[in-house]
Amino acid sequence: MTGSFVMLCLMWTNALLPARKYYHASMLLRLKIAEEVTKLLELKAQLGEKNGEAPSKLLLKTPKGTRDYGPEQMALRLTVLDKIIAVFKKHGAETIDTPIFERKEVLTGKYGEDSKLIYDLKDQGGEILSLRYDLTVPFARYLAMGKISSIKRYHIAKVYRRDNPSTTRGRYREFYQCDFDIAGQYDPMIPDAECIRIISEALQSLDVGPYTIRLNHRLLLDGIFAACGVPSNKFRAVCSAIDKLDKNSWSEVKKEIIEEKGLDESSTDKIGIYVSRFGGIELISELRKDSELMKYESATKGLESMELLYKYCNILQVTDKVTFDLSLARGLDYYTGVIFEAILIGDDVGVGSVAGGGRYDNLVGMFDSKHKSIPCVGLSLGVERIFNVLETKLNKEGVKTRTTEVEVFVATAQKNLHEERMKLLSILWDAGVKAEQSYKRNVKLLAQLQYCEESGIPLAIIIGEGELARGEVTLRDVVSRTEISIPRAHLIEEIRKRL
Repeated sequence: MTGSFVMLCLMWTNALLPARKYYHASMLLRLKIAEEVTKLLELKAQLGEKNGEAPSKLLLKTPKGTRDYGPEQMALRLTVLDKIIAVFKKHGAETIDTPIFERKEVLTGKYGEDSKLIYDLKDQGGEILSLRYDLTVPFARYLAMGKISSIKRYHIAKVYRRDNPSTTRGRYREFYQCDFDIAGQYDPMIPDAECIRIISEALQSLDVGPYTIRLNHRLLLDGIFAACGVPSNKFRAVCSAIDKLDKNSWSEVKKEIIEEKGLDESSTDKIGIYVSRFGGIELISELRKDSELMKYESATKGLESMELLYKYCNILQVTDKVTFDLSLARGLDYYTGVIFEAILIGDDVGVGSVAGGGRYDNLVGMFDSKHKSIPCVGLSLGVERIFNVLETKLNKEGVKTRTTEVEVFVATAQKNLHEERMKLLSILWDAGVKAEQSYKRNVKLLAQLQYCEESGIPLAIIIGEGELARGEVTLRDVVSRTEISIPRAHLIEEIRKRL
């Protein structure tokens, strides 16, 4: 009996073992999940604390260095772009587009110290990619890929820079560039002078106020650096520091050259004397009298190019807009010849440069398997900075920008005539007239006319039972508030006369 009872207990225990094992495993899994959830909640709380907010709160703001554009800003923005494109087209340019990101190796090493400002993307498809920093390097890659030896193109698109933004000065991390470039083997300085003329035309068309276009030459800068005792391997580094003179004082730039670029104080002081000089064509003659500078071939070639450029600028009637400025450096590594930059004179916004560019003859060759070089010169208009200037100007003058292009508003004088409005709208749209109506079936006539005045719509068509009976409409000039009756058959003709 006792043995049978023991056997029964052993059998019962063995039967329970799988259930107990499952129970323990289940408990361990639950404990592990609870532990991981606790860790995630702690991490989420820490991230919330770092951002200075409660973990559950959504902070509604645009990313640093970006902005939203409302209807008024976009209307002004599109007007600016239309005027710029009109200038580009006048000079025979065609347009292209390229991806907003490039393979990282395409961009690397093309911008000098600015390369650290490139946005890298997380690898998700076997390619290491970066957002484009400008439109020039993608253009050079496009030329090399397509084996294109000559083109005159413009390109308007967004670029991205991991920079310290200053939105009041039109300096963003995401912004539009408006580029115009001439690629091909041509005689010296003819395309370069046209680029300077294009900048001048664009700024005059946009009515941004008085401006000057600063000119310099990379070969001349190299000659100056050599004459000042700068080692050739530090030319580009020093050039990058000099490029900051439009934002920083000479004492700040000097400190950077000595402490960060490793140049001695004597050489730096010599550079300071040169970069303080500016003027007109007479500066070329003065520099030619500098016997130490004239020992260097790059300096003599740079001055010869500048003399020819001044000659062509005079022919193109832009000499009064240009200044020969030895402090202009433009830090991007790919420039090889003339460089230029437009700045507003006495502007209250303090945006700095509003256009810039130069010659880059070796950039395409970096992408070509046979290192075939295609000479290029181009310009870029700082549309964001220009937009800031114009927006500030309009705000000061109290000018309201129209956000639509509606030419005619179709209104009704009595109830239940919305279908008649819609019939007339269809006729207007078929004729290419920009027109709209109220989306309410019955709305007071006064409210409709007030909407026209507030929106700046020039004409209003009024339909009433009397007009329908006579086969006419009443055409109202919104500004003067004068009205005339017009047969429906002559309506389109009359509208076009008044627009």
